[in-house]
Amino acid sequence: MPFEAELPARPMASLAAFVARVLAEERELLLLVPGDEFLPELSSALDLALRPLCLILPQAEFATGLALRATLLLLKSRLWRDGDDSRGAAWMAQRQRLETNAELWQTAQAWLSSAESSQSIPPTFAGLFPVLAMPVASWQTLPLRRNAILLLYRCDAPAELDGAGLRMLRIGTLPAATPAQVSACGDETTRLLLERSRLSQDIADLELELASVQGELADFMRDYYRRVAPFMAEHDLLQAGIAARQAAAEPGNSTLDAEAEQQRRQAEESAADADRFSTASPADAPPFDPDRETRQEFRRLAQQIHPDRALDEDDRAWRTQLMSEANRAYRSGDHAGLREIAALWEEQAGVRSGVATPGRSQLESQLSRLRARLARIERELHRLFGSQLYTLFIAARQARRQGRDLLAEMTEQLAAKIAELRRVANPD
Repeated sequence: MPFEAELPARPMASLAAFVARVLAEERELLLLVPGDEFLPELSSALDLALRPLCLILPQAEFATGLALRATLLLLKSRLWRDGDDSRGAAWMAQRQRLETNAELWQTAQAWLSSAESSQSIPPTFAGLFPVLAMPVASWQTLPLRRNAILLLYRCDAPAELDGAGLRMLRIGTLPAATPAQVSACGDETTRLLLERSRLSQDIADLELELASVQGELADFMRDYYRRVAPFMAEHDLLQAGIAARQAAAEPGNSTLDAEAEQQRRQAEESAADADRFSTASPADAPPFDPDRETRQEFRRLAQQIHPDRALDEDDRAWRTQLMSEANRAYRSGDHAGLREIAALWEEQAGVRSGVATPGRSQLESQLSRLRARLARIERELHRLFGSQLYTLFIAARQARRQGRDLLAEMTEQLAAKIAELRRVANPD
């Protein structure tokens, strides 16, 4: 082994920092760990902005498809959002990687939407990610990258890799046996516990993604309805008035009657939308701009208290209330509020610490709910990104990067159209 190092004081934080360095230098990394139980903690330690660039695959075959599906969805969502956290050097290199592998990227998206995407994993999809992390026993399931750095965390290199000429670094000695409380559960229960841990982490990442998309869109909606909607409502009202007068001037003209009716409905809809949003969304609502610590705290809470991990209805109701409060705190950037929720959870979790490990039927029920939640998040993200308002939001974000204010441009154009419509409506 050409390079070895002792185990750092905070090993997962150190591994996450190493991943960030690799991505910053636009290199590739294969990170091998002793077993699946190390992966959730590694995933949690990764920088939130870089997590979608890292494919973390468990050894257990039942979990690999879901892990890939969640990571692909997270990557796709972050690319759709096109936020500032996905505009750094690592993300520019990722965009280039996807352009180079455009056909594979399209195939991966088709696989993502298929019913079989939670079962088997096409090995070629690993080529879409610069960082791969997995247990050492499963490295042979994916093509070998000879230009990648090989980082061995508390494990030895397989004989095949030892002579492959890779740049290798081993950190720490081999770990002790798997914790007794997991190994003693029996093979099937162990499998279910590992799958729950993996799914909980993936869903926490996606809950954060969904909450961020909703927060960004709510901010933009407030700005749009405050600045543009009044002009739009006046514009549509003037058009409706002109169409009504034209129809009245030619009684029996079905084309003009239909046009007048359409314009009337459009004017009513524009006015109703503006009134409804101004009533439901206060103008002094705080902007959505959570800092890194707030986002990390929300992700940690989403993993711990998610309602789909409940053991019974009382537990589910309590978790649902906490999760709702966590969403509100995150949307308002209230880090202190999130810490209060975390303290309340930890206090209650301490009271429940004596509860036995859930049985097989309970674990299966939890997993069924978690899988269903992952599918619902995917559908909701697609719905939001497919909306006209989000398309406008992305256009406004891109215009801002060019030093333009798209909403100001829209209001100027509407103001000019309104002036022209007034001249038509009142020619004298």
